[in-house]
Amino acid sequence: MSKGIFITATGTDIGKTYITALIVKLLRESSVNAGYYKAALSGAQRQGDSLVPGDCKFVCDVAKLNLNPCDLVSYVYETAVSPHLASEIEGNPVELECIIEDFENIESKFDYVVVEGSGGIVCPLRLKDKTIMLKDVITSLNLDIIIVASAELGTINNVVLTVEYAKNHDINVRGIILNNYDEKSFLHKNNKKVIEDLTNIPVISCVGKDEKNIEIDIHGLCSLFKEV
Repeated sequence: MSKGIFITATGTDIGKTYITALIVKLLRESSVNAGYYKAALSGAQRQGDSLVPGDCKFVCDVAKLNLNPCDLVSYVYETAVSPHLASEIEGNPVELECIIEDFENIESKFDYVVVEGSGGIVCPLRLKDKTIMLKDVITSLNLDIIIVASAELGTINNVVLTVEYAKNHDINVRGIILNNYDEKSFLHKNNKKVIEDLTNIPVISCVGKDEKNIEIDIHGLCSLFKEV
């Protein structure tokens, strides 16, 4: 059986795709047969008659995944809004059954799969006629999560709220990663300590701005993945 982990964030534009790419890159450079999947993506760039899922392409490029990015995502929307609204505008509603089937197809090809969410953890994927939230994807795929957060001011509140939301929906948080971390910053170092104290969840890595690699023990990283 393969193993998976779900990467979510405390909000949009925190660096979730960037961190996801570095994780997949580390796994693959460590001779781990690792792949990637994303359920829904909005704000895709149009090239001729096709849409390019930018997040998926970025991960493929950074991690040297020689695959078509379009094959790694179930729903691609051009409109740069929340997936639930983009799906209404474009007439292509999200179906959980499709996501589960696509994920199973991906995980059958890899030993480890990193699944990237959309926006923050409270992200609606479908609301008009029935409700599908990002948490429903996480629980349907039976995955634990890693939370990506900014190291900046305000992150304590955002991380604690994200952790509490996950716990309230029986989602297991395996670790927290701080992005744009400055090891010389007293604020960033204090944020890390307070987050760990308040959540009892370890900050498993601190990633500096524009780093090319993520510092985390490969065996420790692999131990965070859950059999699917």
